[in-house]
Amino acid sequence: MRLVGPSGEQVGIVPLAKALELAQEYDLDLVEVAANARPPVCKLMDYGKFKYESAMKAREARKNQAHTVIKEMKLRPKIDPHDYETKKGHVERFLKQGDKVKITIMFRGREQSRPELGFRLLKRLSEDVQELGFVESSPKQDGRNMIMVLGPHKKKTEAMAEAREAQAARKGARRGDEPVPAEAERTAAASGPAADER
Repeated sequence: MRLVGPSGEQVGIVPLAKALELAQEYDLDLVEVAANARPPVCKLMDYGKFKYESAMKAREARKNQAHTVIKEMKLRPKIDPHDYETKKGHVERFLKQGDKVKITIMFRGREQSRPELGFRLLKRLSEDVQELGFVESSPKQDGRNMIMVLGPHKKKTEAMAEAREAQAARKGARRGDEPVPAEAERTAAASGPAADER
């Protein structure tokens, strides 16, 4: 097998017994890193530390990964103007965060005979939020409901990056608004009693 030393140096091609002996000598583990290579490549390393570092890398990759979520907003055809504005605000927030929004209009009783009311409401909503999102799935009747899906113009990763930048800017602004650091107050207080003693 081809052996790689603890600090990445090439030891060379050695038999298994010699590699195990070196691993005991360095008090490290013998780990096969490339089984398909000819000859197979093994490395002397602390296996526990290796597992921990690879888990941390995987965790970091998952943290930066964006999951597109489909949020749902339910409306009624005879919605009050104030309620409409509130629901529209939620839809805008979801789109700014990079999520898709499924809008459902629920019809009850005689409202089912007037699907054009729901269609007009969905069209109005899509026009109101067109700078943030686009109609991914046009309105269609599904039993008692009418459904439309809005997709964001921004990708989830872009929205997450912007949110992080805004949060960092807010933290920086808060730090900048603070009065004189406590260090200056302490030095002023320390020099005060010394002047009195003289």
